[in-house]
Amino acid sequence: MIYQIYPRSWADSDGDGIGDLAGITSRLDHLVDLGVDAVWLSPFYPSPQHDAGYDVADYRNVDPLFGTLDDFDRLVERAHDLELRVIVDIVPNHTSSDHPWFREALDSPPGSLERGRYIFRDGRDGGPPNNWTSRFGGPAWTRVPEPDRTAGQWYLHLFDVSQPDLDWTSPEVHQEFDAILRFWLDRGVDGFRVDVAHGLAKADGLPDTTGDSLPMWDQPEVHDVYRAWRRLVDTYDGERILCAEAWVESGEALAHYIRPDEMHQSFNFNFLMTPWRADLLRATIDDSLRHAAAVGAPQTWVLSNHDVVRHATRLGRADATSVVDTSGIGIGDPQPDAQLGLRRARAATTLMLALPGSAYLYQGEELGLPDATTLPDAVRQDPTWERSGHTDRGRDGCRVPVPWSSEGPSLGFGPGDPWLPQPVVYAELAPDRQRGVAGSTFELYRRLLAVRRERRLGTARIAWVDPTTVGMGEDVLVFDLVGRETRVIANLGAWPVDLPPDSDVLAASDVLEDGRLRPDMAAWLHAAG
Repeated sequence: MIYQIYPRSWADSDGDGIGDLAGITSRLDHLVDLGVDAVWLSPFYPSPQHDAGYDVADYRNVDPLFGTLDDFDRLVERAHDLELRVIVDIVPNHTSSDHPWFREALDSPPGSLERGRYIFRDGRDGGPPNNWTSRFGGPAWTRVPEPDRTAGQWYLHLFDVSQPDLDWTSPEVHQEFDAILRFWLDRGVDGFRVDVAHGLAKADGLPDTTGDSLPMWDQPEVHDVYRAWRRLVDTYDGERILCAEAWVESGEALAHYIRPDEMHQSFNFNFLMTPWRADLLRATIDDSLRHAAAVGAPQTWVLSNHDVVRHATRLGRADATSVVDTSGIGIGDPQPDAQLGLRRARAATTLMLALPGSAYLYQGEELGLPDATTLPDAVRQDPTWERSGHTDRGRDGCRVPVPWSSEGPSLGFGPGDPWLPQPVVYAELAPDRQRGVAGSTFELYRRLLAVRRERRLGTARIAWVDPTTVGMGEDVLVFDLVGRETRVIANLGAWPVDLPPDSDVLAASDVLEDGRLRPDMAAWLHAAG
């Protein structure tokens, strides 16, 4: 069980409105109380913060916004004392344009070793080298003036213009990241989440995109990088892991990243992107488990993170049963049904935490936090908002600072005003309103994680049960966890279903009424045998 912390939004210790490493350290007891095994930290490196830290200017230090290397060392020491492992983000696809390497590249001529660390190319017919576009909107190429001030080459940035892509055909890039990994492993980190893991290699010649051909993603050469990283990580004592953020087309392609000599885990975005429908969820679960088993790896499960609308909001959208819309929501947009979204989110989590493998939780989901769907556009900071010409509201809604108390400025986040305003509803969802309160979302998560650990559900095997054979309809998911005496039932239909008489309920996503599982609820039952 791995818990993601987005540092700028977790806890602010110094009153500047931005979360920091000391704030994280001060709140680690919350994770112990919750019952997770590890914490994953989004980037805290020195950065101009054009993309909230995913534009790294120095991979071997801590941005003063978040503290110092000493603060990081204290965080790791405290986490390990609490038997929590620490995983950090590594961003190998691109650097910040403020990185010394990129500044050297701009001051160097075409064809130089300095430019060879990045992807610089001559233009085509007076324009960019190809037709690639940025994930944040607009072209993926920017032209630079040469040292003699003439119009020069173009550099590739698959994300923001301030995030130039590295050229992984350069041996120097490989050597540098080997050294970066060792720097953090030597400081005691237990692993890395690899950002844009599918993007490091580009197709030879950088051909145009045509139809379904995406020559900038999921090229075979990325796997050579991760085989080398796996060999490096395996030289360290203890269990150190690599986890890929790889947005790829199929479960089979995703499994390539977790072959025995590559990464240990890869995020299962296909599960996150599955609509709230029983048949589609079962198909995704089957597909996910099958492909992971084919390479002897555990599957991972995730419902929310710092890049998508929180599932407590996403599942309240009117079209949640047919499509998954992860685009941001703002003033003037159709607003989701908050009660429906939270009810489905609790059921979805109850289903997810029963599945074999590892699961990732995003900060605040254990409180039932929704996205901030009415943020004033003037406060938005995600570069997607500007680069899309104000057509995509971006990811700020899921990044709003966490509430720690139901009263006071910033709801306990820190002594100053938070960097993004918190919705009014966050006050009633704060931990002091939920801890010890039967039926609260926090207590549901604690119960699920405790039973998951006690019954070792993460290492079980699932066996589907035909719902019609137990008096339920086709909109209900039923499966047993073999050898763990546990049955899971999730009702995605429109009508309540009766649980077996005298059911021993281990956990339920909501209050049962007369032994009935209402629509958009899930439960774990003790099943002897």
